Order: sequence, then C-alpha cells, then structure tokens
Amino acid sequence: MNKIRLGIVGGGGDSLIGVLHRIASQMFDSYEIVGGVFNPNWEENIGFAKEIGLKTDRVYKNFDALIEEENKKSKDERMQAVSVLTPNFLHFPMAKKLLENNFNVICEKPLTTTYAEAQELEKIQKEKKVVFAVTYTYTGYPMVRQMRQMIIDREIGEIQKVDIQYYQGWINPVIHDKEKRSTTWRLQPEKSGISCCMGDIGTHAFNMLEYVTGMKVSSLLSDLNFVYDDNPMDVDGTILIRFSDKIKGVIRTSQIATGEENNITVAIYGSKGAIKWQQENPNFITLLLENEPKKILTPGHLYNSKNSLDVTKLPPGHPEGIFDSMGNIYKGVAKAILNKNPIAGEYPTLEEGARGMLFIEKVVESHSSGNTWVSL
Repeated sequence: MNKIRLGIVGGGGDSLIGVLHRIASQMFDSYEIVGGVFNPNWEENIGFAKEIGLKTDRVYKNFDALIEEENKKSKDERMQAVSVLTPNFLHFPMAKKLLENNFNVICEKPLTTTYAEAQELEKIQKEKKVVFAVTYTYTGYPMVRQMRQMIIDREIGEIQKVDIQYYQGWINPVIHDKEKRSTTWRLQPEKSGISCCMGDIGTHAFNMLEYVTGMKVSSLLSDLNFVYDDNPMDVDGTILIRFSDKIKGVIRTSQIATGEENNITVAIYGSKGAIKWQQENPNFITLLLENEPKKILTPGHLYNSKNSLDVTKLPPGHPEGIFDSMGNIYKGVAKAILNKNPIAGEYPTLEEGARGMLFIEKVVESHSSGNTWVSL
C-alpha cells in the first residue's frame, strides 16, 4: 500500500499537539511522515527530527523552503498533505500558501484569526479542489459519532434544548500573575486572535453542537469575562444560542474553572428523550427516555451505528481516548485524499473551520455591543 506522504509544520519539542498529530497519523497505516519544519530554530528543528527517527533530507529551515523544495519534486515524490500545528496567527498565511501550491491541508483550530481570512481560504480551496480538514478533535470519538447518528435518526424525537459545557482551569495561575498574563501568547491578540477562551475551546463547543445536531446556530448572545482590566482577552464566557425560535440552548466555557481539567459535557434534549456525553469519560453515552430506565451505551457493540463501528478499533470494554479520536479524523482525511468516498462527518471540513471563525467574531461582537443578540 502506498502511504500518503505527510509533512508537518510546527509541533516540535514537547508540544502536546505535535505528539497527538504524529501518533494519530500512524494509526491506520495511511500516512508516512516524510519531513517538515518542526521548530523555527534550526538546531532544535533538525535535532527533533533525528530524535523521532526522521531522515533529515526533507527537514527544512523554514516554511518557504519547504514549499520551494517540495515543488521541485515529482508528483510521485512530493508531500501530498501538510499538517499545520503552529500558533494561531500563522495558520492563515501557511494554509493559504499550501492551498495555492496544491497541497492537501490538515490545520489545527482555530482555522485563522479572522472570518475574512477563513472565507479567503474557502475561495482558494474551491478553485484548487484539494482536501482541507480542521482538527476539531472531539468529533472523532466513536460515541460522539453514535450520538450524532441517534439524533439524526430522531431516537430522542425533535430537539428542543441543547447544553454544552467546556471547563478548564489551566489559565487560572497565569491570569492572576501580571507578568505571566502579559507574556503568554494566548493572551496576546496579535498572536492568538481576538479571543482566548472562545477562540481556543469555545469554538470546539460550537462545532460539537452543530456536528451532533446537524443544525446551524442562527443567533447568539454572549457575556465574556476578562478578570483584569489590563487583560485584552476573554478567559471565560457564557453564550445563549438559538437554532430557531423553538430550539435554544447555552454554551458555557471557561479556562478559569479552578480544578477542572478538560471537562466537556454535551446534553441534547428532545421531545422523547435526551443524550449526554462527557469527554473525560468518552466511551459512554447516557440515553434518557420517558418512563424508561437510564441506559448506558458503549463502543463496539452491534447496536451502534456503522459510523461509530467504523472508527472503533478494539472490542467492547477496551477504552479508547484522545489519540484514537484524532486518529479517526486522520482516517477520514485519508479516505478523502485517496478518493475513497468518505461519508459526511468523517472529518471536520474547511467550512466547519470557517463557521468556527464566524462564531468567534459574533461572540466578541455581541459582548462588545452590550450583550446583544447577533445573527450568524
């Protein structure tokens, strides 16, 4: 089997995102990492490549050198896809240049720093007809895909209420230290974009709701928290959302939720029942039906949908986690690159990444205008 030749930009050293993507890309034997630019410092860049066992002939000094040298190679030799794992402000210029040079792209979220940039990428992708994925990691879990299918199949009836919480506490010790909060890149608009909490984890929550419900948020009202007057970036917020006049809900996100680790809890309430899922216990979904006992569903059983079973690697009772979830997204991208007809929902698309950028801008707009309702 000829593997997809994969390049990686960023993600060197002890980067969590880097190891997540590298391991995920190897899960289904679909990719071969052939090179990249892992660090802007050449010594660290080449040293890291050697550390992970890569040949160094395709480890480049910078991103422009990668594009230039890979374009000199034949179609059967050059990189077919490149993963962009850099800080937020570099996503757009790198993704744009990759698209313009006909590379398939796998990009970390948020897609860009502005919605206008995201729209520009959409325009280029339509012209070039290459694959573009945005790694909203949590949509790769088998039980999230099961949840999505059950909602689509109306097993809980018509949706009438949605509720998602995404709580972390990691920024708490940073925000209360003036020097740290002034130097952390995630709290610097020129590097992170116009939002910290909503740009980092709020966009995950928004994408998750639209993914599992199959619907699009039509309007929102936000209330953000900055904690200190000298901090320009939100670190906490609550958003009221409307899918329609009859279907409403709430997105609650925080990076100052002291003691929390990565607590994503999704609850979708319908006219006949409800489904709940928690990221810290990702192998279970809870099904609540009127006048019936609470049911716990787990991966690998034949009662699960084809979409769920296709990305379940182990028999029931063997837990799968975040690496598996990302691996399932890479699997979907590989199917698209190899023209193996991926079904809807197998990987997050550029359109979903652009929706995420629109969400971030509308959240900030709503808060800045005095907590008013704004349309998406």
